[in-house]
Amino acid sequence: MKRSPVLLMTAIAVISSLVSLIAYDWLQSERQNAYFKSIKNQIALNQNWERKVSFTRSQLSGNQMSDFVLASRIATPAVVFIESQATEDSKSFFVDKGTSTGSGVIISPDGYIVTNNHVIEKADNIKVLLNDNREYSAKLIGTDLNTDIALIKIEDSSLPYLEFGNSDSAQVGEWVLAVGNPFKLQSTVTAGIISAKARNINILNAQQYRIESFIQTDAAVNPGNSGGALVNTRGELVGINTAIMTYTGRYEGYSFSIPSNLVNKVIMDLKEFGAVQRGLLGVTIENVDDQKSKTFGLAKVAGVYISNTSKGGAADVAGLKPDDIILEINGHHVNNVSELQEIIGVLRPGTQISITFWREKALAKTMAILKNQVNSTELIATRKDPILVEYGIEVRDLSQKEMNDLQIQGVRVINILRNSRIWNTNMAPNYIITSVNRKKIRNVDELIQAIQKSDSKVLLNGIYEQYDGEYPYSFYK
Repeated sequence: MKRSPVLLMTAIAVISSLVSLIAYDWLQSERQNAYFKSIKNQIALNQNWERKVSFTRSQLSGNQMSDFVLASRIATPAVVFIESQATEDSKSFFVDKGTSTGSGVIISPDGYIVTNNHVIEKADNIKVLLNDNREYSAKLIGTDLNTDIALIKIEDSSLPYLEFGNSDSAQVGEWVLAVGNPFKLQSTVTAGIISAKARNINILNAQQYRIESFIQTDAAVNPGNSGGALVNTRGELVGINTAIMTYTGRYEGYSFSIPSNLVNKVIMDLKEFGAVQRGLLGVTIENVDDQKSKTFGLAKVAGVYISNTSKGGAADVAGLKPDDIILEINGHHVNNVSELQEIIGVLRPGTQISITFWREKALAKTMAILKNQVNSTELIATRKDPILVEYGIEVRDLSQKEMNDLQIQGVRVINILRNSRIWNTNMAPNYIITSVNRKKIRNVDELIQAIQKSDSKVLLNGIYEQYDGEYPYSFYK
């Protein structure tokens, strides 16, 4: 009988605890359901929505952070299937040269889409299929071979799109989702973690100014995923899926994405200038290994070793020399070549940067102003006026430095459109047009005026920097 009060008190305590736990779980469930309902109302119930979802990590509990449903709902409507077809003009008929498929990411409600250059390379026709099965023909806005990025556009409004996240703040070990169309399986979502950052896998070696600083993940990526989205658990775009490392041609656990900060810079340049405005430091660099760190007296293996500087380049003007080791750019530690390329790659010519470097076993600092490929700080726009596109060329004015070095005035050909009238003349990119119908021109405006005033035949004269003499090309309007 003496045990009864003790048992009664124990029973009351247990029941109270259970009631408290049930009440807490119910309250948390109600809060979670209300939160998801508010997000769902913004996304799922309207086909003509503009994606304006924004929230912070602090709004998400640990359970929600590991739940990929919300991120998938945000990302899948904005990831598209791309089919590109290339043809070759063969006298009086066209020959089908094959079809390429991949993925792309809508980045604005008015239809701008980012993808990989290798998905649409040499394409004459680009078709886009949305998640809701709407189909469009896309126009190529621009490409950047050095990062394998391309920008295309479809004509519509109020399209679902992804917002850019900050790839610099993405952490190794963080959950990410890969969204794309592997093997033509539309809107496939896979999950993994960020395995490493600033990876160089040597797939862009043919490009002089290549930037390889990939985000490595173990999210499953296969053929067809190229150009698709890598998103964080908030549904923000942190990368463009680009490559896999494999011996079989299929996923083996290693996939690679271009960081979103670099992607954003490239596409903004393509939209504004038609070409990427790449700031260059003007150095030949190598990774610092253990032997170099000991030779130069570094406390640890870090930094980027300068083996050579370009005369008159940003580094040369700033006082950097061969055998210097760059340790920091704008206060950011630099551990390898890929990190340095990524930091510089998001900056334009004319940008001033601070550099901390190691020389003769001591720290030093300097300031440098980045330059472009022709060693000036000008931002040079590519012209794509309708009359130029009609005949098949994209051009730009010569920079002041180019005019001084070459002692000529004229217009540089940046790109020649396949199967166009100028394509059929066998002209090559980087041709410098100096006259039209034997009348000298100084800039793109004068080139357009001269073509407009021409009768049926247009004769272009100009030079190639690497070859002697003039090269004439002619076509009919």
